[in-house]
This record gives sequence, C-alpha cells and structure tokens, in this order.
Amino acid sequence: MKKILLFILCIILLLPAGCAGNSPKRYQAEFLTLFDTVTRIVGYSDSKEEFTELSQSIYDELEIYHQLYDIYNDYDGVNNIKTINDNAGKSPTIVDSRIIDLLLFAKTQYIKTNGKVNVAFGAVLKIWHDYREQGIDDPENAALPQMTELEAAAEHCNIDDVVIDEDASTVYLSDPMMRLDVGAVAKGYATEQVAKHFEAKGVTSLLISVGGNVRAIGSKADGGNGNTNPWVIGIQNPDKINENTELFSVEISELSVVTSGSYERYYTVDGKQYHHIIDPETLMPAEYCTAVSVICRDSGLADAFSTATFNMPVDKAKAFINSIDGVEAMWVLPDRSIEYSANFENYKQN
Repeated sequence: MKKILLFILCIILLLPAGCAGNSPKRYQAEFLTLFDTVTRIVGYSDSKEEFTELSQSIYDELEIYHQLYDIYNDYDGVNNIKTINDNAGKSPTIVDSRIIDLLLFAKTQYIKTNGKVNVAFGAVLKIWHDYREQGIDDPENAALPQMTELEAAAEHCNIDDVVIDEDASTVYLSDPMMRLDVGAVAKGYATEQVAKHFEAKGVTSLLISVGGNVRAIGSKADGGNGNTNPWVIGIQNPDKINENTELFSVEISELSVVTSGSYERYYTVDGKQYHHIIDPETLMPAEYCTAVSVICRDSGLADAFSTATFNMPVDKAKAFINSIDGVEAMWVLPDRSIEYSANFENYKQN
C-alpha cells in the first residue's frame, strides 16, 4: 500500500510507446516532490512492472538525498543541511557521509571556480530568497534588498568557516551568522550519485532528469536486437514568449547536460526581472547571459560549472570551460545570440 500511495502522490506517468518486434517498450515516470522541481525517469523495459519497480527504487534513493540536502525542512531522525545551519556557532552536527561528501565536493568546486560556486553563501541567498518570495506574493510592493544588508550578510560567507571532521562525521559552522545553501550543486551531485548507484547494480540504459539536471546512463535502448542510439535532449529556450520552446537538441550517451537560467525563479521590481542566481562578487543577480548549458560526464560537475559560468563574463566563462578536458558549454546572451565552447556544437543534433 505504501508503494501505491507513493506513486499516486508523486503523479507517476507510465507512457509506453510501441516498438517493432521484440524491442523493449519506452516508459516514463514523473515525480513532483523532490528538490522542489520535476523529476523524470525515461527508460526501455520489457514490462511496465519492471520499469515501475526500477522507478520506485530510483525515487527512494533520490528522496534520501532530497532530505539530507534540504535547507528548509526537518525530517524525523535525519540531521540535514538545515540541522547544520540551526547549530551554527553552537556545536558540530553528526551527519550522514553523503553530506560530508557533498560539502567536500563543494569546497573543491569553490577553489576550481575561484569562488563563483560557494555553498557558504547562504546568508546572502536567504535575503534574496525572502525578498523574492515577498515580491511574488505581493507584486505591488515588491522591493530589492539594500546593498548594505547584502554586504553585511556577505561578511558571513567564508567557506573556511565550514569545518568538516571526516573521522567524527561532523560539520560545524564556526560563524553563528553563517548559513549553508547547497542549491548550486545539490541536484546535480545527487543525480550523479544515484546514477552511479544504479550503474553499479547493472542498469545500462536510462535517463534521469532532476529539473535542469539530466544524466544519461548508457545510450537509448530503442534500436532493437540490442542496438542503441544516443539520447536526444532538448535545450530550453530562455525566451518564454518565443513560440519555439527549445533552441535545439543535443545527442548524448554516458553524459550529463545541466542548464542554469534566469527564466525559472524570478520576481519583478519596477518592471525589471530579478532572478535567483546571485553573483558572489556583485551580490546581485548575474546579467552576463540568460542561460548556460554544460555537457560533461559528471552531473555534479556540470551543475557546479553551469552556476559558475553563469556568474562570469562570457569570454572568461568560455576560457574556463575550454581549459577543462571533457567539458563543453553554450551560453544564451541577453541579445539572444548564442556562444559556444570549442567543441559544444559536436553534440548538436543534425
């Protein structure tokens, strides 16, 4: 009964598409309860029951990460990121190793991106979050935070104050005014870990999409007689008034595609939109582009790099991506033109 209720609450849609011969059928599962976004699982299976069982298992794994990385909610018996924030300046928090691993990963990305990805930036992000929510609820009185308020919060964003004790499995925020926000890396990192888990269990063909984080396990098993084709992923058009909802499609196998954009979460003040991706240097929403999509093997890296390069001037962002083997990116600029890294266009569907 628990499984049946879970699937009803998560609005799972199983959509078979007929295939010739003995080819597996295509199914899709959809969840609406994880990471404050839509999660989709697409795969090919011999039966709906087999795919349903796999989808349930993937949901269960993702739900663990969702609860651990949540900064807003408490869960019985779970010490999560919110617990760490609640204990800032008070005492270390014993946490699951998956939180330790995420924060160590995030510290590495902070160094790689020269601070453009900072999970210790939560004090500033909370201010923007609160103003955005108030502006959405009451548009006529929507306002911007004062720069003095943002600058005061930025004094409490030193990632060195995130003290990790791997042996004791604890995390301690030595600054009582500090607040972690793992939104720049959590979905991609969790998606990657879950994909690896099921790869190790023998899954060879599956597509997992958590919001703008897409991870392909293998290739699309739709060719019959064991043949496969690349997964085809549409790149969303950030221009919501354009009738073309996708800019183009890319073809991937064993890769991730992660998109960050200004069109998802925003509010309007005096006729101007202010989105949720805040540049750690300016403390304001970045305006270098309206969307960036990153392709690479690891979904966690793609998530971190999409945020980092959204917060960089495009020439610097391109140089950054071109300096890393196996990573490509494209940017949609405010004038709707598109810039590509050195080899991104190799993935575009002909």
